[in-house]
Amino acid sequence: MRFGTRRMVFLSLLISLGTALHLVEALLPLPLPFPGVKLGLANIVTLLALHLFGLREGMTVSLMRVLLGSLLSGMFLSPGFLLGMSGAIFSTLLMSALLKHSSCFSMIGISMAGAAAHNSGQLLAASLLLQSTALLLYLPLLLLAGIPSGIFTGYLLNSLLQHHKKSGILSDFFEQNSFNDRRN
Repeated sequence: MRFGTRRMVFLSLLISLGTALHLVEALLPLPLPFPGVKLGLANIVTLLALHLFGLREGMTVSLMRVLLGSLLSGMFLSPGFLLGMSGAIFSTLLMSALLKHSSCFSMIGISMAGAAAHNSGQLLAASLLLQSTALLLYLPLLLLAGIPSGIFTGYLLNSLLQHHKKSGILSDFFEQNSFNDRRN
């Protein structure tokens, strides 16, 4: 394999954390009475993986957390699984593209765009599954709900990255593996 052992362990930890956040979030009551509105906590882990590693590893973390989360919750291959997978793919691709131009976008902006892409991907998949474009009328509401969610998750990721810089806990690990030299 192309990865070192430490790198694989760290990716595994990110997948585990993303899966745990995915499952915890499924247990939380919806903050608004609208279906599909969530905080998007697992998005923090996906964006962190994209930031540290790049598209390939970020997509792996994103897809594996949806897959494992659906298996553990008994939703594998259900419509909810397909919607979650579609949203994960859309958001990961957009966030990766924006990270390439990170001098123009903050983590909060990238997170907000990821929330919008996730909602758009889910609605597109739902429209295809139900063979109806009427669901797309729900998009403005989901995009509006995604703004505070994206701000919140982007803020949490910024705090995590700042804490990492101050504490230096993982500095040795990051220096030994030089993740950023593989960013796509």
